[in-house]
Amino acid sequence: MADAYRNPGPERGDIDSSQGPVLLEFGTGWCGHCQAAAPLVAEALAGYAAVKHIKVEDGPGRSLGRSFRVKLWPTLVFLKDGVEVGRTVRPEGAEQIRDGLNQIT
Repeated sequence: MADAYRNPGPERGDIDSSQGPVLLEFGTGWCGHCQAAAPLVAEALAGYAAVKHIKVEDGPGRSLGRSFRVKLWPTLVFLKDGVEVGRTVRPEGAEQIRDGLNQIT
């Protein structure tokens, strides 16, 4: 599991060309919703070692978040081989995240 939000994050082309399962998480370290979701994400990822977890700091003018049409934090985007398979916004439980992880593994 990724610890900190990356700023700057990866380029969209790098995400689109990624191979395998990727959980792309948009948010910020100071966001209360993101802080509340962190243990849920950690719990859900515990059984999915093959999933690459990328946390990206989002905000005004951040092109990667805009390209994924992120409006609320945290937004979790589930990708397989660079293609979005699903997403969840402000997850309420680890099971909701595991459902997305099951779609990409």
